[in-house]
Amino acid sequence: MKKRQLKSENFLERVPVRVDAIHWYYEENQKVTLEIENRGFFNRIAQKTLKRPRISYIHLDEMGSFIWLLLDGRNSIAAISKMVEEKFEEKAYPLYERLLKFLLILDGYGFIEWKISGKRSLP
Repeated sequence: MKKRQLKSENFLERVPVRVDAIHWYYEENQKVTLEIENRGFFNRIAQKTLKRPRISYIHLDEMGSFIWLLLDGRNSIAAISKMVEEKFEEKAYPLYERLLKFLLILDGYGFIEWKISGKRSLP
């Protein structure tokens, strides 16, 4: 069995892109809310038996909303981190750790995709 080879790449050059299937809206209080439809067999059972909602709403905080709006496929992680630092100053620190953790959580739930060198790719 071959070991998985890691490509040499700078993570800060990656460009996160919002997935088109995720519905979201921008509220007047400058916060973003994501609407996630709970699909699948087990979700359907939970909706009928446990009265779970068909749509879940994820309310992002001020910094998360600011970052979400920047995930347009044009800004790299390095550019996003610079804009976050300019807007939030001391509140943004530790900047890279927080930003990367947030982006990895979004990626884990399938809310974003990644572009490298103008192409969409997997992490």
